[in-house]
Formats: sequence, C-alpha cells, structure tokens
Amino acid sequence: MRKIKLGDQWPEVGAIGYGAMSFSDFYGPATDEGSFAVLDACMELGITHIDTANVYGMGRSETVLGQWLAKYPVRDQLHIATKASITRNAKGVRYFDNSLAHLEAELEGSLARMGIDYVDLFYVHRRDQSVEIEEVAGTLARIVESGKAKSFGFSEISPVSLRRAHAEAPVAAVQSEYSLSTRSPEMGLVQTCKELGVAMVAFSPVGRSLLTDHPLDPSVIPSLGFLKNNPRFTGRNYQDNLVKSKEFAALAADMGVPAAGLACAWCLAQGDHVIPIPGTRSVEHLREVAAGGDLLLSDDDLARIEEVLPIGWAAGERYNEAQWVGPEKYC
Repeated sequence: MRKIKLGDQWPEVGAIGYGAMSFSDFYGPATDEGSFAVLDACMELGITHIDTANVYGMGRSETVLGQWLAKYPVRDQLHIATKASITRNAKGVRYFDNSLAHLEAELEGSLARMGIDYVDLFYVHRRDQSVEIEEVAGTLARIVESGKAKSFGFSEISPVSLRRAHAEAPVAAVQSEYSLSTRSPEMGLVQTCKELGVAMVAFSPVGRSLLTDHPLDPSVIPSLGFLKNNPRFTGRNYQDNLVKSKEFAALAADMGVPAAGLACAWCLAQGDHVIPIPGTRSVEHLREVAAGGDLLLSDDDLARIEEVLPIGWAAGERYNEAQWVGPEKYC
C-alpha cells in the first residue's frame, strides 16, 4: 500500500488506517484470535496507523493490541493512537472529563494495557463544554511534553473549536465520521484541517457497512446496541439506504473494485490530509478496504460516484438524540 504524509507531526503511514473498535463486541462478537489475525493482515497490507480508545470494550481493544505487540516486536513500525475523556460517575452516568489528572491517569492505563511507553497520537475523545478548549489544548500539550504522547488531537469537534485549540498548541489530528454517507465535515471541518495542516482522520468510512458489498442484514441490527436505535439503520430509513447501497455496490463492481475499497478511495480523494480508518473483524473485509489505498480516482470516477450517491442521499440522521451527546454540531 502506498504511504502518505499527513502533516509535520505525522510520519509516513499507510494510506488507510485501522479503527480498532472492532476488537470489542461493538459490531458483533469478537475473538482475540480473530483480532490477532486482523493485526497480522494489517502488517502484511501496509496498514500502519492503528486507532483505538480506552473505552472500546472497556479496555479490551487496547489489551488485545498489547497482547499482539508482546508477540511481535513491531512497535516502531506502527503509528498508534488512543483516546480518553469518556467516563462514568459512581451512579453509572456518562460524562466527559478533560482535566489533566484524568487524562494523565487514563493514558497511563492505556499504555499499561498496550505494553508501550508512549502513543504517537492522543485524542480527547469528547470535549467537556464547561472547559475552554484552549485550556484543554494546553493540557494536552503538557502531556506531549511529558513524552507519553508524541502529538495530540480531538474527536468530533467543530472547525471553530479546532481553530481555537490550534492557536494555543499545534493539533495533529481531528477524528470525525466522514464518508459518502456522512458528508457534514465538508461544511468547514475538512477545509479547516487542510488550511491548518491538521490530519483529518475519517472513522466509519464505509458507512457502518452501507458502503460495502455486504451491508448488515436487517435481522442482525436488533442485536447491535449502537445500531438498533440509530436512525439510519431502523425501519423505512434502512430499507431505503439498502437500495442506494446496492446501487453503489453495482458501480464498484463495474469499476472492478470492492465497494468498501471504493468508499475508502473516495475519502482519500477528498484531500492529501485525509486518512480513512475502517474497522472490521474480518481479514477478507480488511483486504477489501485496503484495495482502496492504491486506487487513485479520476474526476470522471468521482463524478460517477456522485451521480449514484449525491450528497445528502442517506435517509436518517447519523446519530439519535442520545448519540448526539458529545459531538459538536456546527451545521
């Protein structure tokens, strides 16, 4: 897979990264053996950016990665990112903690689970709106100075918040959902990242299966905690989205590529600062998304994709009311 350089704070990484939420049971049962096989395949395919978080499986994702790293001395070949700030109080109520004490403690836990001395990128997973973002950026800069992280970023913040944070200390990356089915980042975030030299890390680039050759069967949705109440995957919305999904898969077949690979190639075509991080429990599917890493789309290709999936095609919001708590809305 070709390598890309996403900014001064990034080394060269594979054009497609890996989102390690799939090492937990978020999209269905995961096994350690299956996760190890995926990591083996990442190395084979040239996928070197691995993106995880302390809350993925309540530490399970990081633990699996750590167990694999203990067997294979490839730490220096990887660009590892993790996230923190989502937590719960004694009554189990979720909230966001952006304090230095919390972030330092959570990062220490993450490093211990992964068996490493530092992460290449440390994100604030969700912003605490009671704390000015300049203060949070300063906190993260102090963590970088400690040597426990080489750079820092944010997940799901607005372009305005990014500008304010970056003015305080250099932000390496902003992670946000971005795909052919979720194009709201084009309302300023993609452009602001480009202007400031910040990497745009695109999670769910295959639309939580909608942009693949095998979208989730409707019968599976009720067993998935996140998707069973998600507007795009319930009722009439999902049926309508599956129709469009088939049209996209047909276009990909006509172009001679897996649909998931085409979806990731589209993300890469949106700027040399964009890196998609699909997640999967399947080595076969990983190979499909990796096919997009070396696929360079022409203007004609992009026009054909836009004709099949014009902006705004997806039925239903990407989050329900509860899922919207935390991400910053800016359009």
